[in-house]
Order: sequence, then C-alpha cells, then structure tokens
Amino acid sequence: MDIRTHTPPRRAVVIGAGIVGLTTGLALRHAGFEVVVCERAPEIRAAGASLGLWANALEVLDELAVGEQVRTIGAPTEMRFHDPAGAPLRTPEFGPEDRRYLLVHRAKLNDLLADAVGRGNIRLATAFDAYEEHEDRVTVRLSDGSTVDADVLVGADGAYSAVRDRLVPGTPAREHPGHHAWRAVVPPGGVTVPEDRLILGGNRCRGGYVRTYDGSVYWLVNQFDSPPPTGTLKEQAAARAVHLEAPGGGGILSALIAATPEDRILHNQIMLVPPLPHWVSARVVLAGDAAHAMSPHITAGATLGIEDAALLGRLLGAHDDVPAALAAYQADRIPQYAHVARLSEAVELASTPREFARNYAAFSHWMLNQRSPQAPAPEGRGA
Repeated sequence: MDIRTHTPPRRAVVIGAGIVGLTTGLALRHAGFEVVVCERAPEIRAAGASLGLWANALEVLDELAVGEQVRTIGAPTEMRFHDPAGAPLRTPEFGPEDRRYLLVHRAKLNDLLADAVGRGNIRLATAFDAYEEHEDRVTVRLSDGSTVDADVLVGADGAYSAVRDRLVPGTPAREHPGHHAWRAVVPPGGVTVPEDRLILGGNRCRGGYVRTYDGSVYWLVNQFDSPPPTGTLKEQAAARAVHLEAPGGGGILSALIAATPEDRILHNQIMLVPPLPHWVSARVVLAGDAAHAMSPHITAGATLGIEDAALLGRLLGAHDDVPAALAAYQADRIPQYAHVARLSEAVELASTPREFARNYAAFSHWMLNQRSPQAPAPEGRGA
C-alpha cells in the first residue's frame, strides 16, 4: 500500500490590500501559503494617482508572473531633472540605466494584483483588531468579530498601521514638518505636453509632469519647508509652480494645474514612520510603509515595499521555522533601510538643484545595484 503523508498548507494573514499587501499575498501564495488578505475599506482602491516602479520591482513582479501585465498599464520614462528654464541638470557619472523606471496607474495596478492574489482570498470591509501569539500559530482577531489562526501575520497596512501599533507601541506616524505634495492626473486632450519634464526650482520646490501609458498626464508639485498652505488646492499648487517655471509663468505645469478640476487634486502633508527597534516578533512582521514610510521625494516607496514582499516570500517559502525566517528578514531589512534613510536625507538636504540631481542619481544607482541575500535552499519542505 502506498501511504503518502501530506503536509497541510501553511496560512498567512496579510493586513492591508494596497500595493505591498497584495504583492506580499501573491509572493506568499507562490511560496505555498494559503493567504487571507484583510482590507478595512469596502473596495480595492488606491490613494494617489500614479507611481514609479524601478527595475528591481519589475524583476519581482516578473518572478510572480504578473510583470508583463504590469507593463501594459505603465509608460517607460526616465528620472532626469531640469532647472526652471528647461536646462538639464546633468549627472554624467551616472548612466541611463540609473534613471529608467515605469510610471504605472496606481488603481489599475491594485486591481491587477488583486486579481492575481484571487478576489476570493480578500476580505473587504474587514479591519485588524488584535492578535495573540502562541508557540505554533498566531490568532488574528478582526473587526467583524471573527478570528483566523495562521502561521504568520503580515502588517502591510501603511504608515498608520494598526499592526505596528500592537507590535511596536508608541511609534505613530509623524509629520515631516513643512513637507507638502500636490498631484493629479489630467486626461488626454487638454494641455499639449511634448515631453516629460521633472523640475528642481527655488524655494525648495520640485515638480513636473510625465505622460502616462494612455495619453493622460501626471503632474506633481511638492515643497520642503513650506509655509502653512492657504487657499484652494489649485491655488496652493499654482503658487508653488511659479518657482518651477521661467520668469513670467504661463508654462506647461501651470497650464496643467489650471486644467485640473479642484476635486481631482490630491494634497498630502507628508508623514513619516520613525526608525523602529524591531519589525518582527515570532509570528508577526511588518512590510512596506507600515515599517518604513519615508518621504516620497525619492519616488521609491512602492519599489522598496515590493522588495520587502519578495524577501518575505523567499524566506518563508524556504523555512519551516517561521520565527527564524522572520528574524532573517529583520536582520536584512533594518540595516537596509537605515542606509536608504541616509541616502534620502542627502537628497532632501541638497543645497542646490544640481546637488539634488546628483544625490538622487546616487540613490537610484545604489537601489538598482544592491541585492538582498537570497533565501537558503528549503530544508525539509514536503519531506
């Protein structure tokens, strides 16, 4: 008689159905886990307009068999900065490969990832409440009164993470003083935009516009050390755009802002997560902005969070020992993000636009060329 022993699939609960939560769910499914993704909102949705994915994020999405689909909702572009007069801020010590990224429609990316994870594995209108760790599992209590027993709980619920509040109490997101951002997507057919343009201007302002895959245009304005914003959102953005255009105004950025309905403009006081003493316990782990929300001026938050998801999937897929896998994840991630924070600060504190451009290129070069350790070969899985 042929008697086979079947190891029951392990289960993961992921809190948050944003880009990082859904990518984590997909990575864990590829690692052999049953996955339950819980999202407090009543639908899959995305805050924001567009996001940039760098080559290292696309490599992860290729590994997860969704890379080609993602490329169909993105437009290849380059992170090249100009001064307000249109002159390029050259950084010849860095090559074109250090500038290329894919501008992706954020909401469409969320939908694509939700389909890949499986809509039946996602529980909407279901918030995280609490967890209790046991030697062999974690019990997750949810807002509808139900509980789920799992091998691991992943907090991918953003800068205001409820999981982080339990795992690392006393670490709420905090304001990045004086740092504000305004952005929107303008549909095709309005303002003619002959080329993409990212601009570094005066009064600590930065912004520009980039064409998307469907002919729309994404525009952005942000400012460090901003006075308290006053007026309508359109007035706030327009007041900063004058620092990003040649004297006299009337440039493309101002025209894009003027063409945007007030209710389509997104404004954010930028929030940061302070450095955390730990990201994991025996069976609970943080990923993405829940662990390391940083200023978006480095335009890499989604890419870095996707790398978190990939490493979690590799380590948990290779280890039967969940606490050991999470400890290995933390040992890699905390030093990694300490270095990211140093590079990000160098960009923010640059004294001139040219120095900003050089420090940014140095960051993207490092990000694209560093590699996290690969997970060890599986030990005992399926034996």
